[in-house]
Amino acid sequence: MRILLAGASGFLGTRLAERLRAAGHDITRLVRRPAQAPDEATWKPSSGQLDQAVVAGADAVINLAGAGVGDKRWNARYKSLIRSSRVDSAGTIAHAIKSLPAADRPGVLLQSSAVGWYGETGDRAVTEEEPAGTGFLADLCRVWEAAVRPAEDAGTRVVLLRTGLPLDATGGLLKPQMMLFRMGAGAKLGGGKQWVPWIGLADWLGAAEFLLHRDDLAGPVNMVGPEPVTNATFTQVFGQVLHRPAVLQVPGIALQIALGEFAHEALRSQRALPGVLQRAGFTFTLPTLEAALRAAIDQHSSPAGRP
Repeated sequence: MRILLAGASGFLGTRLAERLRAAGHDITRLVRRPAQAPDEATWKPSSGQLDQAVVAGADAVINLAGAGVGDKRWNARYKSLIRSSRVDSAGTIAHAIKSLPAADRPGVLLQSSAVGWYGETGDRAVTEEEPAGTGFLADLCRVWEAAVRPAEDAGTRVVLLRTGLPLDATGGLLKPQMMLFRMGAGAKLGGGKQWVPWIGLADWLGAAEFLLHRDDLAGPVNMVGPEPVTNATFTQVFGQVLHRPAVLQVPGIALQIALGEFAHEALRSQRALPGVLQRAGFTFTLPTLEAALRAAIDQHSSPAGRP
């Protein structure tokens, strides 16, 4: 397949591009700077600029673009960037697809989203049929997903990747925690009762490739593992895998001081389940948290997996 990939320089985008190239797909990366390689094409999502010819040449589009939610302390300016970086990129791609003649439109758009859609779920398990919750991330996911509706209206199959917390030692959730846990300073967050919707990186990549080829699947898909755990359990298992104690606790008030408003989102309980993937017959290679953590740590420890 000829695949157009936005967000190719990010944690997930880099790894997905590698996997898809290894599978024989032709990847063109969208970049905001002038293109410097044959596999790059320039776009300007902040102003809605994307060459229609670039989109017309693709069989599929994958959009993973967006500023990191937990990269900086939240303030009004950074929250605006989080929102605009997602909504602008999604809208630019969707409108470019819609503007093409029907014969030239990509067959599928995999659009990044997040389990933040569900807001606070407590102990209640949720699947893709659940309506949007409340809070900044839930509101963001609502407008983020709505931004690609023009592509769906034009007949392109749109899959919304509601991603949880991909586990890999070189990025995402684990990277900032790895050193703390190795030092025996791993700690549960707040009361630790909140559910964590994790997914092994290999399974996230495998699910994305699976969804590219399943013409019968569209709409929201929870990109999470089949066995969510509480934060307290996550902390305990992580410590056990590393053979380190993990008995500390970071009080909620300390998180609020360190993270600001983002602390409220970080402490939300989201017991999301992969309903669509399981019904479609997707096989998880890392179905348990322990398996996913061991795979992440083993990859990090091998020479090829070191950053």
